[in-house]
Amino acid sequence: MIALSLAEIAEAVGGQTHDIPDPSVQVTGPVVRDSRDVTPGSLFAAFTGERVDGHDYAAQVVEAGAVAVLASRPVGVPAVVVDDVQAALGALARHVVTRLGATLVALTGSAGKTSTKDLIAQVLRRKAPTVFTPGSLNNEIGLPLTALSATEETRFLVLEMGARGIGHIRYLTGLTPPRIGVVLNVGSAHIGEFGGREQIAQAKGELVEALPAAEDGGIAVLNMDDPYVKAMASRTTAKTVFFGESDEADVRAENVRLTDTGRPAFRLHTPSGCSDVTMRLYGEHHVSNALAAAAVAHELGMSAEEIATALSEADSLSRWRMEVTERPDGVTVVNDAYNANPESMRAALRALVAMGESARAKGGRTWAVLGQMAELGDEALAEHDAVGRLAVRLNVGKLVAVGGQEARWLQLGAYNEGSWGEESVHVSDAEAAIDLLRSELRPGDVVLVKASRSVGLEKVAEALLEGEVAAR
Repeated sequence: MIALSLAEIAEAVGGQTHDIPDPSVQVTGPVVRDSRDVTPGSLFAAFTGERVDGHDYAAQVVEAGAVAVLASRPVGVPAVVVDDVQAALGALARHVVTRLGATLVALTGSAGKTSTKDLIAQVLRRKAPTVFTPGSLNNEIGLPLTALSATEETRFLVLEMGARGIGHIRYLTGLTPPRIGVVLNVGSAHIGEFGGREQIAQAKGELVEALPAAEDGGIAVLNMDDPYVKAMASRTTAKTVFFGESDEADVRAENVRLTDTGRPAFRLHTPSGCSDVTMRLYGEHHVSNALAAAAVAHELGMSAEEIATALSEADSLSRWRMEVTERPDGVTVVNDAYNANPESMRAALRALVAMGESARAKGGRTWAVLGQMAELGDEALAEHDAVGRLAVRLNVGKLVAVGGQEARWLQLGAYNEGSWGEESVHVSDAEAAIDLLRSELRPGDVVLVKASRSVGLEKVAEALLEGEVAAR
């Protein structure tokens, strides 16, 4: 964090100093909420959870080097005491980003947020120091903690914003007001909670409503290929920049294809020029993510050639998102088990098939190890059935549906589409899937592992890779 005195912090968050001999002492380290992350100069935010109360660690964190504790009650060590630690954390983030003056880029969408955020950050940091959301810490606590990790040198702050209801993104933009807002798509993720795509679009569009007007530098970067997102142009006074594969998009892709290893390649078109991109990431869905990143970078002054080079060299920075590892015996494991919704399931299956093209020539097979897509509400049966059917239509060699009722729907969809014999199977849990795969995998096979985070299918990928370190 930028250096702030405890007196300035107390004023910014509306708190009172307690047990602080010298309020001019500065916080020079990070703001953290986990006592294990404390380093000299830190500020420790003491949250009270269901099982752990951060206030109980106050003496420990100060002994470890924390300057003070952000707390909701006096704790016997230097503290800034506030009514609500979460609200105070947000107020401190707002104070810091206002003082810092960095260009703040925020993005949201039903799918692809984390991958796109990682791409935007990797492109922009070639131009200037950039801070971005680690992993998918995109909520009311993770977002301000990310903003508070910015330093005086930071010029770009890239923040992912998640939403589980109307008003969530409006709240987050109040903490960290963006100048550039990116909306990727409106899909089925959390549709059970929102109640429908129209409600999801309403929530995601709160980002563009929060942007400054065009004359004040506001820029809305919108996906022209998604009608719900395209329509958000009417909800903002910011400059509108469209990305997509449409000929009308300001930043677009032409000649999109997948290499024989499943990596997307395309010709990038921007208003200032064109250049070719071949990505290191896997799956055609990353083309849209890359175009969103390119649109942001172009608006911030980067050339088509600079952007294309950065996109071609960008890596996956977040765990369990199309992590591809090839074992020494030739089996390739694709760990995409962080989360799943219908759109990302379809994209992952298509990537699997593309990766399997070269494997089949050598006698290898494609395996889709799939589990529940959570929070789909009334659409759960139809969406799981559709994914099972798609696996058959794409000619995936083996479908292993893992888990309870939703997994049975996956397997039934495949069966009804024409998957007979041993082409598809339902197993009860991750351990059963591991046993099956260990007994049947052979050199050259490609295995996709994907489900919602709550299913825990990363255990399958990790078991298949025990002792294997050869990253592809």
